Amino acid sequence: MLPGILARMVELMHGREGRSLHVKAAGGATAVLLAVMLTGSWAVVAAEEGARGASLTSYPKALWWAVETATTVGYGDFYPVTWWGRAVGTVVMVVGITTYGMVTAALATWFVARQHRRMHPVGAETLHALHERFDRMEELLGAKKKG
Repeated sequence: MLPGILARMVELMHGREGRSLHVKAAGGATAVLLAVMLTGSWAVVAAEEGARGASLTSYPKALWWAVETATTVGYGDFYPVTWWGRAVGTVVMVVGITTYGMVTAALATWFVARQHRRMHPVGAETLHALHERFDRMEELLGAKKKG
């Protein structure tokens, strides 16, 4: 079931041609974060299995730990005690921080662009006139290259 959900998310992200690059990047980073948290939860339970003082002994606990770690909340209720567990934690932290930074940047860019469009509206007539000018310039440049 999970691979089907991930495939659908990727399809939705890449299915819209008009979507801006920053939104695509934030969506892709979020999908990667989800995959890292799910995989990291499994990996940390495997790394911590049988370790003395381990608190990450089940997948649900590890999943909660991954959410805490990715969001940098870190309550301290669960934490890895092995070297491999801490390595997984480092990956979850870095991916989480990067993802939240990208999502924040995408939202900020969306708000700024929205405000810019309100303050500087470009009508269809203006766009059409610009396209005609560019077409004429391309024709002139093409004629000079041939001549």
